[in-house]
Amino acid sequence: MEIDELTDSERRVREAFPSGHTVDLSGAPQEQRAVRAEVLTDLLLGDRRRDGAVAALRVTGARITGALRLRYALVECAITLQACEFEEPPDLYGAQLRQINLTDSTFPALHAATVRVDGVLRLTGCRTPGPVRLGGAAVSGAFFVDRAELGLPGVASDEPVLQLNQATVGHDLHGPGLVAHGEVRLQGATVSGAVKLSDAFLDNPGGDALSAKTLTVGSDVHGMRLRALGRVNLRGLHVPGQLNLAYAQFANPGGTALRVSSSVIGELWLREAPRIDGEVTLRRSQIEILNFPPETYPDTVRLDGLVYTALDPHEPAERRLDLLEREKDGYVPHEYEQLTTAYRRLGDESAARTVQLAKQRRHRATLPAYARAWGHLQDVTVGYGFRPVRAAGWLASLLLVGTVAFALDRPPALKPEESPPFNPLAYTLDLLLPIVDLGQEKAYAPDGGAQWLAYGLIVTGWVLATTIAAGVTRTISRQ
Repeated sequence: MEIDELTDSERRVREAFPSGHTVDLSGAPQEQRAVRAEVLTDLLLGDRRRDGAVAALRVTGARITGALRLRYALVECAITLQACEFEEPPDLYGAQLRQINLTDSTFPALHAATVRVDGVLRLTGCRTPGPVRLGGAAVSGAFFVDRAELGLPGVASDEPVLQLNQATVGHDLHGPGLVAHGEVRLQGATVSGAVKLSDAFLDNPGGDALSAKTLTVGSDVHGMRLRALGRVNLRGLHVPGQLNLAYAQFANPGGTALRVSSSVIGELWLREAPRIDGEVTLRRSQIEILNFPPETYPDTVRLDGLVYTALDPHEPAERRLDLLEREKDGYVPHEYEQLTTAYRRLGDESAARTVQLAKQRRHRATLPAYARAWGHLQDVTVGYGFRPVRAAGWLASLLLVGTVAFALDRPPALKPEESPPFNPLAYTLDLLLPIVDLGQEKAYAPDGGAQWLAYGLIVTGWVLATTIAAGVTRTISRQ
């Protein structure tokens, strides 16, 4: 059949084109829905404009036979091929288009790398078992891929089912309800508005479900109720607003489930998300507000170099410390200092001291045996200087024991005619406090069991004094 020998359906499309009217073939019999791709190409690349009208290709429900080839083409009218069935992948590589709408259409694949679209690119509700290639694309308006289903369930793909590498989108990237059986790749892409992936299902177990390294977003990333089977890799992400992953589910057993390293983010929200199955990496990221509830913590995390201004919700230090104990690299001092700083910004000095004490205890496990012993002693006595009340308790207890013991077993005077009157309280204080001289210790010399008690009080006094001094020094150096 020659291009001029048109079927009834093709003739309707040709006649409607100059005025931009819609041709609806969805209710026609199967054989009458067929429209050759070459007919559409001839319309789009020819000059069939009508004076006083705006030409546009608007077809609904057609079965497009052959390949729609617009590679490197310049198309000056809008294209709407809604709920159409493509026998072969449309080829839009390098084309310059006004606007294209393929809502609810099905096609084997879509080749549109480096395409230029002056308006909106709409793939809402599309179905394709093959890849959608949009690498290097430039879309001046919004890009819609909401409710689309890409790839085949359970069928591994050697390439991403949606590829937007180095692409630019002038407004929002709409993907709510997207279903992708394979990798969604947004590496190096720039979206001037928001990225919206709420209620999306990204299914690529054992691989990258979402790879968006160095993605730059102008406002927010919405991923509420997102489900991701496979790794979500957001390394180098730049989001001035929210990365909202509330209620989202991440699962990549035995690997990294969520990677948000080396990123700059206004707010990261994991509010009411289920427990993450897989490792979470936030290394070297800068986040203003971090919402990471304890209920969401995975078994292992990597947080070295993470900087945040505030934690939400406000939790007791003990619940936050559980996250640091899951650090894959073991003891990382920076993590404790960062958590301490966050509590101090809130004015919760008690929680800050609790974190610092936990840091010293974690550090103690990395020391040699003699240093660990000294650390245990500082911990028990004064809590490494963060629990000074303990020292007062020890002193009061020892003072009571010594006073009672020496009152019952008074030590003999060395020079009875020159010795001051014996005072068991003052004598015990003289033994306990190394730098205090009340004249009692030098005047009396206990023997037997009382002598050993005196030795014990002297040694204990020196230990308490040393640990208190170490704690005070540490506190002053922090200030």
